Amino acid sequence: MFSDAIIKQTHAEAKRAGIEPAALLAVMEVESGGRLFAVVNGRNEPLIRFEGHYFDRRLSGVKQMQARQQGLSSPVAGAIANPSTQAKRWNLLEKAARIDANAAYESTSWGVGQVMGAHWSWLGFANVQGLVGEARSGAAGQIRLMVRYINKAGLVKLLNTHDWQGFARSYNGPAFAKNSYDRKLAAAYARHVSGTQLPPSASATILLRRGAKGEAVMDLQRQLNRQGFALQIDGLFGPATQKAIRSFQKTHGLVIDGIVGPQTRAALNKATAPALSRWWDAIKSLFW
Repeated sequence: MFSDAIIKQTHAEAKRAGIEPAALLAVMEVESGGRLFAVVNGRNEPLIRFEGHYFDRRLSGVKQMQARQQGLSSPVAGAIANPSTQAKRWNLLEKAARIDANAAYESTSWGVGQVMGAHWSWLGFANVQGLVGEARSGAAGQIRLMVRYINKAGLVKLLNTHDWQGFARSYNGPAFAKNSYDRKLAAAYARHVSGTQLPPSASATILLRRGAKGEAVMDLQRQLNRQGFALQIDGLFGPATQKAIRSFQKTHGLVIDGIVGPQTRAALNKATAPALSRWWDAIKSLFW
């Protein structure tokens, strides 16, 4: 799940571009799985995907021969498999860049929006390094790059009218239905729409369920621990956190589904507030 800071940045960039924030968050979630960074060589880097057939088209002669011999390029789409980890993908990219850096960067999709480096000129960058620099500049840079692509491609209206099939066809390609891209967008939008106006704590507007990760889950675990549970504050919504939620829901007469939606969130906030008040009263009594 996205952190409060990333949600706020998304709202800011979406509003500047005239895009409904919840719709933009939905695309970001489907494209990235709620994750913007991978730690590579001690640095937060954007998620990437290297396309060997793109790389092959941008090479010729000796460079193309070297790339094919090293298993970095092929005229056949999909023949060069992406490694399962981002660290290994970055290693693959570095090897390709030693042969031809510009061609390697153009053959890579960058950041939360998975924007191809080959679009650098169309998107108004001076060179591919400019596009890559934007993607590597941080969360805001990744979001700006994605918004720039959506705006340039004329997809804002499709997002704002929730034409998920139309957007999916343009953004993900004509075969979007094979991986249910449009349905995933609709489901993600439903999860984010309640956060469109962004209340003081954006985490309160996000549905949290098993598999969720991040700061919002850590906040949830802290709240549950104030209710007597003994969870590790690790930001991972695993079996223990789900069990605690189900127990809390049962105690408070809620639907026992193990999901933190608006009703469970409200009950948690209500139950936690008195505990915090008693804690603050105890602290004050020590000093005043």
